[in-house]
Amino acid sequence: MSLTYAILSALVSAPSSGYDLAKRFKPSVEGSVGFFWSASFQQIYRELNRLEEKEWLQAESVQQENRPDKKIYAVTGLGKQQLCQWIAEAEDMVAIKDDLVVKLYAGHLVSSEILIAKLSAHRQQHQQRLAIYQEIQSQYFQNPQELSESLKFQYMTLLRGIYYETGWLAWCDEIMPLLN
Repeated sequence: MSLTYAILSALVSAPSSGYDLAKRFKPSVEGSVGFFWSASFQQIYRELNRLEEKEWLQAESVQQENRPDKKIYAVTGLGKQQLCQWIAEAEDMVAIKDDLVVKLYAGHLVSSEILIAKLSAHRQQHQQRLAIYQEIQSQYFQNPQELSESLKFQYMTLLRGIYYETGWLAWCDEIMPLLN
């Protein structure tokens, strides 16, 4: 996937300024895209300009008092068409690229204490991410069958994150005793 389609996906449901869009690329309760795609402010602004030149986005200038003017970006008909084409394209299964898994593969070379400490730290991070996902679920998705169509799709991506984190935690809990 490219940043182009992550931006179009984020803007198709909620036009926003570049600054607000960039905040959505940070993993947080307010974020969305940031849980499965990362990008720097510079990358996002560069791509916004490119997409505006291609006429996949249009920008409306908004004057602000005591601050520089800002642009609100929205997906154009052409941009939506390109996004729909991309969604319909086949994609390959993504390979797992995880430094921790590679380190575990050769883990017999170091003491189990090193690996236990490493897994414990990762476990805490995955538990925190799961807690964030569960908070989002309880705040915004209590009744999935009553959601609008677009929110149902956002809920589906949230569920993917929840299942990923619970699966990772279950895997970690299963392998930790093997290191003792």
